[in-house]
Amino acid sequence: MGRLVRLRLTVPLLRARHAPEQAARGTMIGLIWAFTPTFGVRMPLVLLTWLVARHLCRWDFSLLLGIAWTWTTNALVTLPVYYGFYVTGQILLGRWHDLGGFNAFQALWAPLHRADPEPILDLLLDWGLVLWLGALPWATLMGWLGYRCSLQLLRRRQPARNLT
Repeated sequence: MGRLVRLRLTVPLLRARHAPEQAARGTMIGLIWAFTPTFGVRMPLVLLTWLVARHLCRWDFSLLLGIAWTWTTNALVTLPVYYGFYVTGQILLGRWHDLGGFNAFQALWAPLHRADPEPILDLLLDWGLVLWLGALPWATLMGWLGYRCSLQLLRRRQPARNLT
């Protein structure tokens, strides 16, 4: 797993031909979208963010790095990450009594497997708010950490790249 992370995320970051700040912003945007409850549309959201940032705000970042970093929360880890969002959201709403365990959290997603749209709408209204509220601190923290760490790594590596 560590080798896969290095090959898919770290190596492209180190090989980026962008300025360190631009590459770090790509990492930040990718991690921000990765830590939101938007599974399945994260890469298009990075593209949309890139288009808006580039054309309306004149702010650029590495699109490829942004897309690559959305893969940190893939299908294998989505449910545990969403559980973290759920618990964080419940704590932020002051619902300490309603945290529940991971099994209870999984059971709440059962209506998605049925065809009846009414429980799904209730789930999205109640749980969607909790998930988004819980995701905000994580997206902010991970985006900031990704930016700082990648910028530090790229700046440290930049003099070595210029010698070759």
